[in-house]
Amino acid sequence: MELANDLKTVRKARGLTQSQLAEDIAVSRKTINTIENGVFVPSTVLALKIAARLGVAVEEIFWLQEIA
Repeated sequence: MELANDLKTVRKARGLTQSQLAEDIAVSRKTINTIENGVFVPSTVLALKIAARLGVAVEEIFWLQEIA
């Protein structure tokens, strides 16, 4: 299993750039970019901060996906 995400879609629906979201939760824009592209798996704390800032449950952004 791997962690999948819909961060880019949810972020854009809230009208935020990667830089704006990053600044709001005190990480770099590159961190947001690497999460969106599945390169970096965020910690539980970071995933919760992202979800809180976007006003959604963490499960609406991140979920486990079966690897075929």
